[in-house]
Amino acid sequence: MEIIVDVADMRASREPGTILVAPSLGSCIGLVLYDPVAKVGGILHYMLPDSSLNPQRAQENPFIFADTAVPRFIENILSLGAHKNDLQVKVAGGAQIMGDSFFQIGRKNYVVLRNLLWEQGLAIVAEHVGGRANRTIRLEIGTGRVTVRIPGFKEFDL
Repeated sequence: MEIIVDVADMRASREPGTILVAPSLGSCIGLVLYDPVAKVGGILHYMLPDSSLNPQRAQENPFIFADTAVPRFIENILSLGAHKNDLQVKVAGGAQIMGDSFFQIGRKNYVVLRNLLWEQGLAIVAEHVGGRANRTIRLEIGTGRVTVRIPGFKEFDL
């Protein structure tokens, strides 16, 4: 079963037939966590780096912002039986879309994520970030396969 992970949301599963898809990652980040031993994984699709930009919105939906979303996402994955030491971390997105060179939201999203993961003792094992391309990231729970698709190009493994 394919499940879409919309902007400002996350999905996690331990069901082998589940495929999670975060479409149209522009400046947003698609963070994949997967435990190959427990066969538990998920995708977080967050939009902005820092909840101090709008604390009220962060309370309403913590998955909008990296700093409130990432810790909750990790907790959710662990609650399904994953072990932190076994987690594989893969990332896509963080592009500079529509000439946002002043704000550089994609870059800031990525930098904040790296710091948050470091604080959690997690390292990125594969990534496809930056540039100006829109991306879609896909996780197959049963196998742990992660793929990225960019419009006009062939899908590839991450």
